Amino acid sequence: MPTTKTPSRHRPITLMSVGHACVDIYQGAVAALVPFFVSERAYTYAAASGVVLAATLLSSVVQPLFGAVTDRWALPWLLPVSTLAAGTGVALSGLGGSYPLTLLAVAVTGIGVAAYHPEAARVAREVSRGSHTGMSWFSLGGNIGFALAPLLVSAVVATAGLRASPLLAVPAVAGALLCAAALRAARPPATASATARAATPAGRDDWRSFTRLTGAIVCRSIVFVGLSTFISLYVRERTGGGGAAGTAALFVLYLGGAVGTVTGGRLAARHQRVTVVRWSYALSVLAVAGVVFVPGPALYLCVALTSAGLYVPFSLHVTLGQDYLPRRVGTASGVTLGLAVSVGGVASPAIGALADATSLHTALMPLIALPAVGWLLLRTLSEPGTLPAAATPAAGGADTAPRDVPGGVPGAN
Repeated sequence: MPTTKTPSRHRPITLMSVGHACVDIYQGAVAALVPFFVSERAYTYAAASGVVLAATLLSSVVQPLFGAVTDRWALPWLLPVSTLAAGTGVALSGLGGSYPLTLLAVAVTGIGVAAYHPEAARVAREVSRGSHTGMSWFSLGGNIGFALAPLLVSAVVATAGLRASPLLAVPAVAGALLCAAALRAARPPATASATARAATPAGRDDWRSFTRLTGAIVCRSIVFVGLSTFISLYVRERTGGGGAAGTAALFVLYLGGAVGTVTGGRLAARHQRVTVVRWSYALSVLAVAGVVFVPGPALYLCVALTSAGLYVPFSLHVTLGQDYLPRRVGTASGVTLGLAVSVGGVASPAIGALADATSLHTALMPLIALPAVGWLLLRTLSEPGTLPAAATPAAGGADTAPRDVPGGVPGAN
């Protein structure tokens, strides 16, 4: 009698992770394109940072809106569509020399990224059945995409110039196919989710804690996006190296995120998430100071430590936010997963303008203080599982702390 092969329960989250990598290539690609815009089109620091702003401003504004929509309706078709939109924007950004058209192209990328993250985080939470390890693997995929972005951009654009940018759309096509495959593989959990979505979830949303967490995330985002935008140019100036030196620094900044995400997941298995996040912000203060002040090749070590400090809390931000807002997981995901990366772009023009007026070294100095501000916001934050009884979800509601064991899909949507 023929038997039906049962797909591995890990297959959906694996496909989601790889698809996430394909999407986040385009978040990293915009920053990786900045040195080429400066060299080929003679953009000033302020103009170059404006490109990053165009990719992030709309994303910052509309991402929570997409999250609010996915709290009410499941929109799985957004995953492949938004992936293609993200790739299309970057692919078009190198064509023509018009600054407004370049801004428009990267804005399309920002909207695609904004549409992807809330729904993707919701689906990832469901197919991983609330497992923090599953969410960390999903986040790891995005970190790897970031790390690959400067290598991909350099391989394409450094060889053939900005007019070769349409080739950068290839990962988007692959990512859209992977998203479609992940949704097919996740169909049984998604059905369970539809039933859970129909019922009103138990538990109260802790907006006060979520707001403080969001403030810390904004500080982290400004540091990360600021360094992503200018680290390549800064390392060229600081070390006297060429384009390869700058690309290597950006690669280290992004690759360290993969290591940091895995480390954060393991640390969270032994310690409270809030404790791990606090120590990560404290480490980031020293690491960013090293990036600004340490000369020579040791600068790369400081970049790696900064990356680790900024990324250890990355997936923990997501699960903490979801547990603080058990009734609005889509909104929480849109803020903690997507907005965490994009909102920092709003500050990039200010950094660029300061660099034009003084120096890039001086412009990066304020970034040292921001992780300290984030640490202060987190200093008295409580773990969701240790909230007062009035703020703790009632029995049968959303999980207050994701577990690494199989179980029912959390009724958080």
